[in-house]
Amino acid sequence: LQADLDCHHTSSAHLLSLPVFSSTAEEILSVLVPRLTDLTKSDCIWQRICWRLVECVPDRWMEAVVLGFVQRTPGADVLSRLLGNLVVKNKKAQFVVTQKLLLLQYCHTTAVLQNLLGYLSLDSLRRALLVKVLQELLETWGSSSAVKHSPLEQQQYISKAILICLSLLKEPEIQSCRQELLTSMMEGVKCHLDSSLPQIRRLGMIVAESISSKINTDGPVLKFQYEEDDEARELKSLLVQTPLLSVVPSRPDDGRNEKTDAALPLVLESNKKSHTAAPVMPEEESDAELDSDDDLIPYDMSEDKELKPKAPVYIRDCIEVLTGSEDVDKWEATVKALESLVRKNPAATREVSVELAKILLHLEEKTCIEGFVQLRQRAQVAVLTTDPIPVAKYLTSQFYSLNYSLCQRMDILDVLVLAAQELSCPKSHGKTKHTVAQKPCIQLLPGNDSSKDWRRIVDERIKSKTRRFATGQSRVELASGPNEFNSVAGHFFFPLIQHFDRPLTTFDLLGEDHFVLGRLVHTLAVLMYLAVNTVSWLSNRYVRQGLLSCVSSTLLSVPAERLLEDMTEELLETQSWLGDVVEKDPDGECRRLALQNLLLMENLKQKLKTIPS
Repeated sequence: LQADLDCHHTSSAHLLSLPVFSSTAEEILSVLVPRLTDLTKSDCIWQRICWRLVECVPDRWMEAVVLGFVQRTPGADVLSRLLGNLVVKNKKAQFVVTQKLLLLQYCHTTAVLQNLLGYLSLDSLRRALLVKVLQELLETWGSSSAVKHSPLEQQQYISKAILICLSLLKEPEIQSCRQELLTSMMEGVKCHLDSSLPQIRRLGMIVAESISSKINTDGPVLKFQYEEDDEARELKSLLVQTPLLSVVPSRPDDGRNEKTDAALPLVLESNKKSHTAAPVMPEEESDAELDSDDDLIPYDMSEDKELKPKAPVYIRDCIEVLTGSEDVDKWEATVKALESLVRKNPAATREVSVELAKILLHLEEKTCIEGFVQLRQRAQVAVLTTDPIPVAKYLTSQFYSLNYSLCQRMDILDVLVLAAQELSCPKSHGKTKHTVAQKPCIQLLPGNDSSKDWRRIVDERIKSKTRRFATGQSRVELASGPNEFNSVAGHFFFPLIQHFDRPLTTFDLLGEDHFVLGRLVHTLAVLMYLAVNTVSWLSNRYVRQGLLSCVSSTLLSVPAERLLEDMTEELLETQSWLGDVVEKDPDGECRRLALQNLLLMENLKQKLKTIPS
């Protein structure tokens, strides 16, 4: 480069990567990093050389190179000079810096964290990654699962990273994500205070206090009572922004000891101020003054939003919440989300469909939730349409079982009808070939500015009075498809007519529970209508021929007097049915037998007329 010759950095990058990735990394980097630090201090060409050098490192060696530079640079400003905007240009480096070194590892020192996060804050292109890192750290910090299962050291590491991020963010950046910070703080502090370990609880208190002080600079902030030891003071000191120079102790021959020594008093002084900022109550105050709430400033909650519990995302989790959870808010969220969850996960629903149907049938309202009956009914319909045969068998069997109220039995009938309607309707695929032609209409424009749109008004009037003969009115193409109810109609219909005439201890359809009988008949009628063109509803012609033969045998064997005296209504009904068979039955033999029976009935009438009274 000094000789004005073209050169490439790829070979140099490979030459750098091989020893760094091997056991000689310590020896190489201990010499290379200080030398590059000196060369890039005031030479822009060397800065660009260093940037190109690390950018050309292959992805499989990128983590080792980046980690080596981060651990050995004496400050965030030096790291920024050496790496440039590597995290913006290289996805692998971005993953290492923003994910692996912060969320997946926790063995690095506080100085390394300050180097890493300070590097992200020193350029406008990288500051967006700093905000993203803070949000991901807070998400992990506020996870109840992470609090329960992560080691204490990792939680301390994440807490330090959060505090360093807060110290590096500017006021506008914090205010732009204030609501997210507040939400994460409320969720995280709850998880930490629920822990049985005092160290975890204190970590939650310190981080929550720090977040509160940043998002409420002018108002009241959170304040907890806990033991102030060296660890707590170290965590609080991280919230105070320190100079980004010489965070890591430099080498003896690096020439930066003076800067390091100059920076330490500033840090100590700021730490002193942070520790003395809390007001101290004089001991002479009376108990009445201590107990008084008159001087407390109310917390501004005008912009606060209620934290709603998240609904479960798995069917089995819904079953657990509906059967055993004492959390009323979570139970309510589950009831509201259950229908959509069932329809989105048909395979998982079929595994527990009968169990879920049983739970919904017996589900009672725990809270005053709006539209609870409709929500439960829609969830039942969703389960029944997702797995029709086993769920229909269960519901129809429960209709005639003991220990059910009349309301529950009618709920079963309603669910069966709604599910049958949904199954019998063709599924729309979201494509409409033709649109409905709407009649043109004229809208009167308010005010005195209607003259400005005179052309539009005239065009609409012309359009409304114009008759076109070339093109007719477009028609809507009705959705068509197979009737899915056909294959399962028998599981809905036949079990309901099996035991209607068998009274139970608490259920008698032919007796006092006649209202439910009426609902049952209407349900059967709807099911029959929805099962149009279903094979199971068309009786076999051989069966019809047998029935007609039985009618013939009855008319020939039973005396005419007895038939007319004891079965007058039945004879009239049979005569009407025989007439329909003669006119409409597709089978010729059935029509012949029906006509024969009609002639027999006519002969009986003639015999009765000729017999003297």
